[in-house]
Amino acid sequence: MKHCVILFVLVLLVGTSCSDRHFITDADYRAQVEQDFEAKKALLPHGDLFAVFDKSGLTQEEKEALRFLYAYMPVADIMNKDGDFFLQQVRSSLQVKNEMEWGARIPETVFRHFVLPVRVNNEDLDSARVVFAEELKARIKGMSMRDAVLEINHWCHEHVVYTPTDMRTIAPLAIVKTAWGRCGEESTFTVTALRSVGIPARQIYTPRWAHTDSNHAWVEAWVDGKWYFFGACEPEPVLNLGWFNGPACRAMLLHTRVFGKYNGPEEVMMRTANFTEINVLPDYAPTAAGAVTVVDGNDNPVKDATVEFMIYNGLSFSSVLSGQSDDKGRCRLTAGKGDMFIWVSKGDKVGCGKLSFGKDENITIVLDKTPSQLTGFDLDIVPPVPGVVPTAEVVTDEMKRENERRLAEEDAVRGAYLATFITADEAMEELRDLGINDRRVADLLEASRGNWREILQFLTETPPEQREQAVDLLNVVSRKDLQDTPASVLKAHLDETINSESPLYMYHILNPRVGSELLTPYKKALRDMFTPDFVEQAQKNPELVVEWCKKELTLIDELNPQRIMSCPVSVARARVCDTGSRDVFFIALCRSLGIPARTESVTRRIQYYSDAWHNVDFTGVTETNLPQGSVTVSFDHPTKLIPDPVYRQHFTISRIDENGKLQARNYRGSIGILFKKPLTMDVGTYMLLSGTRMADGSVLAHIEFFTVEEGKTAKAQLIIRESKDDIQVIGSMDPEALYRPAEGGDPKSLLSTTGRGYFIIGILGSRQEPTNHAMNDIARAAAGFNSWGRSMILLFPNEQGLAQFDADEFKGLPGTITYGVDISHVADRLANVLHLPDADTLPIFIIADSFGRIVYVSQGYTIGIGDEMLKVIGKLEQ
Repeated sequence: MKHCVILFVLVLLVGTSCSDRHFITDADYRAQVEQDFEAKKALLPHGDLFAVFDKSGLTQEEKEALRFLYAYMPVADIMNKDGDFFLQQVRSSLQVKNEMEWGARIPETVFRHFVLPVRVNNEDLDSARVVFAEELKARIKGMSMRDAVLEINHWCHEHVVYTPTDMRTIAPLAIVKTAWGRCGEESTFTVTALRSVGIPARQIYTPRWAHTDSNHAWVEAWVDGKWYFFGACEPEPVLNLGWFNGPACRAMLLHTRVFGKYNGPEEVMMRTANFTEINVLPDYAPTAAGAVTVVDGNDNPVKDATVEFMIYNGLSFSSVLSGQSDDKGRCRLTAGKGDMFIWVSKGDKVGCGKLSFGKDENITIVLDKTPSQLTGFDLDIVPPVPGVVPTAEVVTDEMKRENERRLAEEDAVRGAYLATFITADEAMEELRDLGINDRRVADLLEASRGNWREILQFLTETPPEQREQAVDLLNVVSRKDLQDTPASVLKAHLDETINSESPLYMYHILNPRVGSELLTPYKKALRDMFTPDFVEQAQKNPELVVEWCKKELTLIDELNPQRIMSCPVSVARARVCDTGSRDVFFIALCRSLGIPARTESVTRRIQYYSDAWHNVDFTGVTETNLPQGSVTVSFDHPTKLIPDPVYRQHFTISRIDENGKLQARNYRGSIGILFKKPLTMDVGTYMLLSGTRMADGSVLAHIEFFTVEEGKTAKAQLIIRESKDDIQVIGSMDPEALYRPAEGGDPKSLLSTTGRGYFIIGILGSRQEPTNHAMNDIARAAAGFNSWGRSMILLFPNEQGLAQFDADEFKGLPGTITYGVDISHVADRLANVLHLPDADTLPIFIIADSFGRIVYVSQGYTIGIGDEMLKVIGKLEQ
């Protein structure tokens, strides 16, 4: 009896301690979370968005974890997902913390900020955490934390491989379904997988590279007290190893956004209502502090000026941090040891300059000019010098071979799944049964990848008389929409759209896609909010919709700094949203009412159509057209390589808006096409930017300003700078080195294939993201290589690499390519002669001549390498 009483008391104590356990043990921090939670709740009185907290049976730990999530999650997440969804995520997180042997070793703050949060970046949310946990727990059972991280990345590679996609980040389960994703999707997927089994993880992001174009994201995992990095879905034998070890060392800025109010050891760059942005660059690259001092024309400090730290990337200046000058006119940043463009604005005054981190401790920018008073100048931009982030562990040849064996096995597993995707030929058979004999529709089914059954179901369930319109719907949504949209959502938009004879119907009424929001049914729900009389009146006068939005919707941009889009129905229910979600809602509402609406492609303005396109101004009176003038841009020095400069390849234009910010314009075409006649533009001052990227990553830029006045034509000249000294002999190689041709047979020498003259040699890494980028770039530049007519020999380090490579994945490659296997260790020799960090970072490209003189080299991740090599070739041919 005595033992029974003791057992009962112990059970009671354990039960009590579990139900009363705090998720946040720091009383002060817990009070801060409670305060922020109540403030958030007060701002969202409509829609019963906090009903989950009224559920019975919630433990103290669950309540506090939920409050933490609700206090700091974007408003869109609260509106788009119900409370039961987040409760499920909380319970799953707490469960794995108790189940996994490392759960007790993870500090409370690390678990709170890097395991519990559902959101990683800007992805659509789903229940992947719960699904992944059930599959992964058995796979990593008995492993150390380090080995579990490595194994989970192998699991991720088994399911997903890199490919470029559009900028909407789909949910982790959708990534599994489609079996591919860009780096931002791969990294959110991998972080989700790690967190699902209680391993702290975060996405590391370079907003823009400085030495090349584009950007990149990867993953860090917390293992026994320390953060380690690796490439998402790109397994290596050890941690702190990836193809980006070199590029990361040249980064100007690397950061991660930590959910909630975080007080860790890293430098804080920004605090918002949702996240704390921290600078992790010191873990990867040499850094230096730099400051900008803003003064007026009398040399007095200017307080509260907006200071934009900008990186040149992709023919534009991208802001990586926006700060405010202090009482002394100063604004500071720690960054990589390279150059940033600085843009400063306050009121009607602007100024700009260059800050060289590591050289300039401080620069002074005088804020004494209006935009129209700015004059053009040359700008030399130098990125950080090459280097490599060191890897602590030694990787043996045996480890490499074992890793390659596993990668091949994982490719086979993924390949077996890909074999279940419908092909265009198979789709044609299915479509003929539906009376559809259109190869383009079959191509859409093939493009839908793992979602093809949903697309086919949509077409099958559509009555024959509606199928033409159903095909129109599939044609207007994006390829990514085809890959993650259920049949029910497509059917709802087909059935709920008001039919119209307008030529704008297909793209601007039927089309459910507005911005980067997840596609959901909304047309009937939004239309049912209004009386038939209002719908009829709004169709005649869409300004009624503008006025309704101005009156009924409350903007709270500060609670959604990540700009996560709220679904239109969620906005209607809560009557609260950020500016971006308001714009999406307005267009969705107009289309629901049968009114054509869009985001205009060049200026990104919101518009509705009523006899003409009207710009919407939610703060004032909508005008059919803003005051406009025009501009002509001339290019006086065409070359064989650049006969007619192309927008976004050779130049861009940005408008300086009313707040002094640079707003890029999204034009398409060449100088000869865009400015065949004066190009109409809104009045204002514009920046015309050109840049020539050199082989070492530096940029020869030129900035010109022009002002467009109402009814007048401005004139501007495009200047594309070149270097007289950028081509030089940088090393030598053996042109008689042997390789084994892909088609078999005896080994051949490089020179026997290339003949005399210049040629290109490439060493590729099969199915590696940098190689894929390079091959896509070379395909885009195929016309130039074909015109040049010289040989391009692309080699793989081994037979396995050649076997895994499929040239058909890269459409339109030049006809001058020869493939083979590097049996002479050309990569090793190049690494030695050219002082490359190693021979394993691929791809490596060189341009050399028949005497073995090397005039160009590129290693690793280089965006635009096709155009870059053609620039070098163009100079060689002069």
